[in-house]
Amino acid sequence: MEEKVMHSYDDEDIQVLEGLEAVRKRPGMYIGTTSERGLHHLVWEIVDNGIDEALAGYATQIVITVDEDNIVTVEDDGRGMPTGIHAKTGKSTVETIFTVLHAGGKFGGGAYKVSGGLHGVGASVVNALSEFLEVYVYTNGEVHYQRFENGGTPVEDLKVIGTCDLEKHGSTVRFKADPTIFTETTVYNHDILRDRLRQIAFLNKGIKLVFNDLRMTDEEKRHHTYHYEGGLKEYVLFLNANKSPIHEEPIYVEGLEEDIQVEISMQYNDGYVANIYSFCNNINTGEGGTHEDGFKMALNRVINAYAKDNNLMKKDEETLQGEDVREGLTAIISIKHPDPQYEGQTKTKLGNAEVRKIVSNIFGEQLERYLLEHPTEAKLIVEKAQLASKARLAAKKARELTRRKSALEISSLPGKLSDCSNRNPEVCEIYLVEGDSAGGSAKLGRDSKFQAILPLRGKILNVEKARMHRIFESEVIRTMVTAFGCGIGEEMDIKKLRYHKIIIMSDADVDGEHIRTLLLTFLYRYLRPVIDEGHVFVAQPPLYQVKRGNAIRYVYREEELEAAKKELGDRGLSIQRYKGLGEMDAEQLWETTMNPENRILIKVRVEDAMEADAVFSMLMGDEVEPRKNFILDNAQFVKNLDI
Repeated sequence: MEEKVMHSYDDEDIQVLEGLEAVRKRPGMYIGTTSERGLHHLVWEIVDNGIDEALAGYATQIVITVDEDNIVTVEDDGRGMPTGIHAKTGKSTVETIFTVLHAGGKFGGGAYKVSGGLHGVGASVVNALSEFLEVYVYTNGEVHYQRFENGGTPVEDLKVIGTCDLEKHGSTVRFKADPTIFTETTVYNHDILRDRLRQIAFLNKGIKLVFNDLRMTDEEKRHHTYHYEGGLKEYVLFLNANKSPIHEEPIYVEGLEEDIQVEISMQYNDGYVANIYSFCNNINTGEGGTHEDGFKMALNRVINAYAKDNNLMKKDEETLQGEDVREGLTAIISIKHPDPQYEGQTKTKLGNAEVRKIVSNIFGEQLERYLLEHPTEAKLIVEKAQLASKARLAAKKARELTRRKSALEISSLPGKLSDCSNRNPEVCEIYLVEGDSAGGSAKLGRDSKFQAILPLRGKILNVEKARMHRIFESEVIRTMVTAFGCGIGEEMDIKKLRYHKIIIMSDADVDGEHIRTLLLTFLYRYLRPVIDEGHVFVAQPPLYQVKRGNAIRYVYREEELEAAKKELGDRGLSIQRYKGLGEMDAEQLWETTMNPENRILIKVRVEDAMEADAVFSMLMGDEVEPRKNFILDNAQFVKNLDI
């Protein structure tokens, strides 16, 4: 029996954390993490307050400025926070908003019908996690001001510090993140701020968002204005910019039922991948939920009914499945809900049951009307779904070839996979190695207890330009899927993944980069959970071997070469530039690229699925112009180019 730990458990032992002290003690509970993501969360909380004012019809513009010291200023032209004394706290309402958790217009009281943000604890949490925070309120010709320091302590009471035009109204919040909380970084990422602010502008038509990043020297990057009267329609056109749409104008639907506002826009392109993004109160519901379910149900129901009623489908023809009617679809579903309930692993799945029926009704009815009024586009959409249906049946036959019946069956793969002896997926890793000679070295150099080697021979298919049955006909892909053991696409079960590290190991040259991109495109499109759950890595082979006598240094980055030369001294120095993995023998490959003690692995992460989708479509799709522009824009960042 376990020994009891003896200590007191009295009234005095129950710790009561006063106000914002609780936030500073456990910041992760309030903003998720104190990493870079949490740092940016501070900005979103304050921006959301301005968006709430705009959604309530009082603000038209929000200006976000980041200065050279990473101090953030957010100004809106809303009503301005109330400046009187709050009855419950006896302090000014401004001070109450910034120092009392769950004090704001979002908790009953009818100030806001719906509100953005995840928790509604925004302003006070940002204050608690800031080195300092200042508030300016413009109302009735007066400028009110209050400053807080050291995690939310008021320096003095709210006071009037000047006058302003009677027409001027709104609130300005200026804050600096506390480096003792955000120990990883207090530097904001320009691209993350830009992309999210642009997304917020798309999701809230008519609202103008201005983003000034004063840290940027390039004038184009210093100032951005996002203002979309078309809202979601413009968002869909933006996401489909590198694709070829099959109908010019995106379909747009909006409606209101039981205080739930529904807005949907969609457009089909000639690709094979469905991209459906859903939002609730401007928050991306990455795991979907009831609003997505309602959309999919209605899409399937309406397209099948239209096809049958208009004799586009034979009586005995198989009904179109959900995946058929979604092929090549880019869609955005955005709902505004007064009381959203989230569930799922990361609380990004909408759980409100009533939403399913509401979205299905509003969308179904308006899509039906669209198809009747646009017979040409309707016919193109049905034909695309019918082609997808035929391809799905062909893929079903091909899929049988990739199913592993037992763990033993892998040995029948013709001399390709060299498996590891350990059967615990958590410690097992599989190297996807380009070429035979490198595969041979990797097999000899590996630790066969936990490292499996799969040499990839022949061309890897560009899945961006291929339908599912073509993908299953590709021997390289079949071999990979069989080796991973977790299935593919709709049938994938991540729990059956046989290796928790999938490591792409290719040459450090242009061909190696291309192979890496093809593999990542395949994993992103058809085995997305392996990336989302952090199982995909890119091995970093060395660029140089620097040798003097028996002393050897391996150099992984160009800028480290000089330091290695200095360390070993210039006399009698030999420098070998590795053009490919095949130039290393088994021992060198193990020492530099495969030994967990020494190797460098880069984890593949997809922070923003929409951005990733756009980049994959542009790099691997049919449109040449956007790819050319991307290469020209990014050529300056290229290092170690082998020609």
